[in-house]
Amino acid sequence: MGSSQQQNAPSAIQLPIIDISNPDTTVGAQMLEAAREFGFLYIDPKGTEFTEDLVVRQFELSRQLFSLPDSDKEKCRINRSNRGWTGMGGETLDPRTQRRGDLKEAFNMGEFINGRPEQPLPDLLERNIELLLEFEASCRKVSAQILDLLGLGLQIEDAQFFSSRHTQPSGCIFRLLHYSPLAQDSDYDPGVDIRAGAHSDYGSVTLLFQRPSQPGLEIRTSDDTWAPVPVFPEGYESSTTLPPILVNIGDLLSYWTNGLLKSTVHRVVFPKDSQSAGEDRYSIAYFCHPADQVELIPVPSRIVAEHVPDQNAEIGYGGGTPSQRALTAQQHLFKRLEATYGFRGEASAV
Repeated sequence: MGSSQQQNAPSAIQLPIIDISNPDTTVGAQMLEAAREFGFLYIDPKGTEFTEDLVVRQFELSRQLFSLPDSDKEKCRINRSNRGWTGMGGETLDPRTQRRGDLKEAFNMGEFINGRPEQPLPDLLERNIELLLEFEASCRKVSAQILDLLGLGLQIEDAQFFSSRHTQPSGCIFRLLHYSPLAQDSDYDPGVDIRAGAHSDYGSVTLLFQRPSQPGLEIRTSDDTWAPVPVFPEGYESSTTLPPILVNIGDLLSYWTNGLLKSTVHRVVFPKDSQSAGEDRYSIAYFCHPADQVELIPVPSRIVAEHVPDQNAEIGYGGGTPSQRALTAQQHLFKRLEATYGFRGEASAV
């Protein structure tokens, strides 16, 4: 990338790094402040069960999965319950502006029941089911910790107001992602084509795991500009090469808190320098959702009650935004899935 491009590149956003090793009201207040201001924050892995070995092994399994021929992955094609494989261009996260589907592929796994996700899996994943189970269970535990800390920050009398409503069945998804390199002969237009279209996440909170030297995530700031989110934030110190876990607030927590918490729009772009644009990008996301029939009424919090919502604020960016407030977690999820895929608006929970 030339020097002029570097000068014009937007500055990376500085998000807080939160240690949840000793959860208390102070940490809850930090969590709430970040959720209100940015809708994004980092979690230091040292306060979780995620080790460098666990994360590295899971990413290697993901790399092996996406190295399989499409014909093998096609046997587990994504279904009406949002589980399975979707190929390059199979999703369009921002149908309002994209001229083609997202330049990525993904494999979704739903809730793990009796030690496995209840869906067809490629043989490779079947042989590594214990690794998947350990990673998914760690995701659920960290998500519950974050939800309880947000409850503390909101001064809700029931300390487990949020986490107790995240039972099964739900729309929780454990997702492996692969963004392919940019081909030399591609007709890629940097002003239009991106790896994942602008969108907000559908659920409560999302955990995102990334690899060193594989940037690309950007969030839309309050002044309506795009800011890169570094894999390693400024000020992060660790004895390992494990990046911190990036967390973002989803639509349902924003609904639940009457817009107090931000469900921030974000996207994944190709790196600006041509060398990185020619490399693969892998990430792992855990989308935490409340139980399907949970009603999205404002939470019993004085802080939420005193919040005056922005009447022009939009919750649910990327298509499928309901014309009126969604009544349950499942209703909102189905509207978003229908906009993204165009065939699952009448899906039933499984």
